[in-house]
Amino acid sequence: MTDSKKVLITGVHGFTGRYLLQELKNSSHETFGLGMHPHKDPNYFQADLRNTSSIINAIKKIRPQWVVHLAGISFVGHNAPNDFYSINLMGTRNLLTALAETDAAPEKIILAGSANIYGNAGGVISETTPPDPLNDYAVSKLAMEYMARLWFDKLPIIISRPFNYTGAGQSNDFVIPKIVEHFKRQEPAIEMGNLDISRDFSDVRFVAKAYHRLLENAPPGEIVNICSGKATSLREILDKAANISGYELKIIINPRYIRSHEVKTLCGAPDKLRSFLGEWDPPSIDETLAWMIEE
Repeated sequence: MTDSKKVLITGVHGFTGRYLLQELKNSSHETFGLGMHPHKDPNYFQADLRNTSSIINAIKKIRPQWVVHLAGISFVGHNAPNDFYSINLMGTRNLLTALAETDAAPEKIILAGSANIYGNAGGVISETTPPDPLNDYAVSKLAMEYMARLWFDKLPIIISRPFNYTGAGQSNDFVIPKIVEHFKRQEPAIEMGNLDISRDFSDVRFVAKAYHRLLENAPPGEIVNICSGKATSLREILDKAANISGYELKIIINPRYIRSHEVKTLCGAPDKLRSFLGEWDPPSIDETLAWMIEE
């Protein structure tokens, strides 16, 4: 078992951050959070990623040994494209600048990238698959990766590329929580876009555990997919939710929800991830959906 570490999580009160915080607390690590909005937690520091001095002040007080950088704009449909670059790219650069200036550099830093950088690569995608981003979100995450490589000789950085994941508490802006909410409320109908797009959906609890084990086991300089290796279409998700809930609803295809540069299939190769995680049995999408519906 790893000795207790001081761990900083940016975006700690976001969807993923809440689960990672609990995962690390369960292993007796001392956790600290950083975010834009005020909070009463004494181990939380309010700082804007677009303001380097506010980040430096927080880092100097915390002096973290591990850092997991989750903060950023994660919804692909976010309607202010400049935010992707000011926060996902420049905000990350400001964080790395602050970490490099501390007199006690962290032992590990994980930057949350995205599998969206692969675009429509097709097949089962490994970390060596050439990137082909198709939207501003993906471009901002790929630019973040390239920028972060400039810091590899200064900081112990690991870049994660999480594929899609979901779970209880995720915003209804995302498609699976939207589907689950319609079944829980027994709505008469749901408006959807393309039902035949397929994604490698993981459980957020699995993702939190994966980040924890990468902190323990992965060496700096690695780029790692976080994925299950199985793709499920939205049509299948709807069928599974109907079976679990025992309820049928009408599906209406709304062209407004079909994106012009839609990534049709996104499925990751988890081989490198498993090499760092060891024995691993992540929840199936059926288990995740049942948990979300019961919650």
